[in-house]
Amino acid sequence: MTEEKIIGWKSLSINDLPKPLHQLSGDEIQRRKCISKVMTFVLKYFTKEFVNRGFEWLLPVIFSASTDPLWPDPGASIEKRIEVEIYGKKVRATLSMIVHKIMACSLIHPKLFTLSPNVRIERRDRALTGVHAYEFTQLDFEARNASSSDIRSLVEDLFVGLMKELKKFMRDELVYLDRYSCLQIPNPPFKVLNRVELEEKYGGEWDKQLPLEISEPVWVVNIPREFYDFEDFENNYWDNYDLLLPGYGEVLSGAKREWEYSKIIIKMERDHVRKENYSTLLKLAKEKRIKPSAGAGIGLERLVSWIVGAKHIGETQLFPRVPGIVYEL
Repeated sequence: MTEEKIIGWKSLSINDLPKPLHQLSGDEIQRRKCISKVMTFVLKYFTKEFVNRGFEWLLPVIFSASTDPLWPDPGASIEKRIEVEIYGKKVRATLSMIVHKIMACSLIHPKLFTLSPNVRIERRDRALTGVHAYEFTQLDFEARNASSSDIRSLVEDLFVGLMKELKKFMRDELVYLDRYSCLQIPNPPFKVLNRVELEEKYGGEWDKQLPLEISEPVWVVNIPREFYDFEDFENNYWDNYDLLLPGYGEVLSGAKREWEYSKIIIKMERDHVRKENYSTLLKLAKEKRIKPSAGAGIGLERLVSWIVGAKHIGETQLFPRVPGIVYEL
């Protein structure tokens, strides 16, 4: 792999790829220690805040017969889906816990969150983007009867609080990483931009160009995605949202959810999603047991990568998971 790739503000070569833990120099080990401390702080902050706000903490699901189809999202780039057979049935490694979130939020917990493993075997050519890993963790959360604006307001509140806490309690680490003065506490509400207008201005590469021109986090709404994101057929509008950070890009995706059986069926058939993989969800929707909800998933490695100014997202993982590369550990 010798090709140089340019994505957003990054221009990475093979020399920028993270090393295995045992190959790090003394200075590199110290840098990784600081990054790990920031990751611990971010995890502590978010989990404490969600529990204090009445969210129930779910344990993650690793294998499931039903997981995120990641289709027809144009941002998905899966080279291979991990499938195994257990007890005579085919299951997949979790791509995301979105289906589990919707069902749990409908049936038992009105507000919930989980630290969800995501196994997405990305194409090898994404090794040098700096923002992709083939294993990562999302902080996934969902709230029954919430609107998109409710979730965006919650995220803004959490994000501003996190930046304040980091500046207060992680000063030494951020100074060492040369990030203390770079991190500014944003002013809510964050600006909301429509994907259609961004495409008119930048074309299809808006998600790479926009981060270069913003100085604070911004929301991008109305992004065509999977069947579970709410779509207003009459107005041709998707009630969903991504959070983009300056100089980096997307770190959060979320939406209001579909709950009506008829709409879910129409969208599955339109997008060629295999209905048999979602039979339980469809059964509950037909029985009107799926409730309206909204939520999001925060890519923890991406968020921390932005906070610490990592060249590559693999720096936030002690055992990097770089597309196309398999380390021994």
